[in-house]
Amino acid sequence: MSEILRNSTQECAAARLWGSENPVHAASPMTDTLLSLWLALAGGLLIGLSAAALMALNGRILGVSGITAGALGLTANDRGWRRAFLAGLGLGGLLLGLFSPQTLQVEQARSLPIYLVSGLLVGYGVRLSGGCTSGHGVCGLSRLSPRALLATLSFMGSAMLTVWVVKLVTVAAA
Repeated sequence: MSEILRNSTQECAAARLWGSENPVHAASPMTDTLLSLWLALAGGLLIGLSAAALMALNGRILGVSGITAGALGLTANDRGWRRAFLAGLGLGGLLLGLFSPQTLQVEQARSLPIYLVSGLLVGYGVRLSGGCTSGHGVCGLSRLSPRALLATLSFMGSAMLTVWVVKLVTVAAA
């Protein structure tokens, strides 16, 4: 049952993206899979190009948590590019919301306190590990950093464990 519901939700998302009125006839699981693969590939290429451009043009490593910490820091003398980078991230989200609002719809909305606590936990984890997934996973691994490898394995292992526990609890509750 959950597999059917998940496939139906994915087909509806793909149909909304392509602007179809009837999502059942607009997308198939194969179309959805191909669309997901192309979108993932395009996203990965854009992130990689952004990281390479920041390194080539500014000599800096792309790590959003480090950029944010530097933009908020009182002693950093290079806050300008950091704030411009963060503004670009926000502007990209605003443009996506303006031109494709269905893309940002959340299927499982939670309450604001849960989002706030979750954000604080993510921020604490990022500071504890010395960087975020983009910094360690994209830039650190491409520089063959052992610390980034350990951090990325920790992120991925924690994510897999979390999904497994949530699915186990969800199945047990049903």
